Amino acid sequence: MSEEYSVQETKSSPSWQLPAIVILALIALGGLGLAWSNSAKVDAAKQAVADQVKSMQHSVQQDMTAVKDRLATAEKANTDSQVDLKVVTDRLKITQGQLKKARLEAEEKNTQTTEMVKMLDTDVHTELATKATTDDVKNVDTKVTKVSTDLDKTNSDLSMARSELGTLIARNHDEIDVLRRMGERDYIEFTIAGKNKPQKIGNVTVELKGVNEKRNRSSIAYTIEDKRYEAKNANLNSPLFFYLSGTHLPEEIVINKVGKNSVSGYLSVPKANSQPATPNAAAKSGR
Repeated sequence: MSEEYSVQETKSSPSWQLPAIVILALIALGGLGLAWSNSAKVDAAKQAVADQVKSMQHSVQQDMTAVKDRLATAEKANTDSQVDLKVVTDRLKITQGQLKKARLEAEEKNTQTTEMVKMLDTDVHTELATKATTDDVKNVDTKVTKVSTDLDKTNSDLSMARSELGTLIARNHDEIDVLRRMGERDYIEFTIAGKNKPQKIGNVTVELKGVNEKRNRSSIAYTIEDKRYEAKNANLNSPLFFYLSGTHLPEEIVINKVGKNSVSGYLSVPKANSQPATPNAAAKSGR
C-alpha cells in the first residue's frame, strides 16, 4: 500500500500590512473627530447668528416703534400749528384793517391842518389890509402863534412811531398826553423800582426781572387773567400786545425808560375793552 503525502504551502502575509491598517484606522478616526469638531463649531456659529438676528429684529422693532411715536407727535404738532396759523391769520386781518384806518385818519388830519393854515393866512392878510391898529396886529399875531403851535403839535403827532398793529407809541410823558387827547384809549403810566416786586397796573400785574442800561433793554414778567408771560431783553418803545377774554382789540405794555433796577412806561387800554368780557373766550398775548 502506497503512502500519499500531501504538501501544503503556507504563504505568510507581508509584515507591513498590519501597521498600514492601523495607520489607516487612526487616520479615519482623526477624520471623524475633525468632522465632529467642525460640526460643533458650525452649530455654535449658527446659534450665534440666530441670536444676533433676534437681537437685530428686536432693535429694529424698537426703532420702528420710536419712529411711529415721533411721526404721531409730528402730525399732532402740525395740526396744532395749522390751528394757531388760522388764529393768527384771522387776527392779522383785523389789525390790517386798524392800520389802514389809522393811516386814513392821519392823512385826513394832515389835510385839515393844511386847509386851516391856508384859511388863517387868508384871514391874516384880510385883517392886516383893513385894520392897521396895534391891537389888531397883536390879535392876529396871537392867532398865528396859536395855529403855529397847533401845527407843530400835529406834525409831532404824525411823526410818532407806530406799532405793527398801527397804534401810536408814546416815548415820553408829553407824547402820552397827546395820545390821551385823541380819546381812543386810556393810558396808565407806571414806574417799577426794584426787581421781583410785582405791581398791579390796571388789569395787569407787572414784575421787573432785569435791566441793561447800556443797551436800553429790560426784562419783565406780566400776568394776565392768571396767565404769566415773560419778555426778555426787550428794546425800549417795543409794545407787548395781549388780548383779554372776549375782546378784539389788543392792550399794550410799553417800556419807554430804563434806570438802575427800574423801568418806566405805560399800559394802553382801548376804550372798547371796558365793556364786559364774553364768557369762555380764549385770551392771547403777543409782542
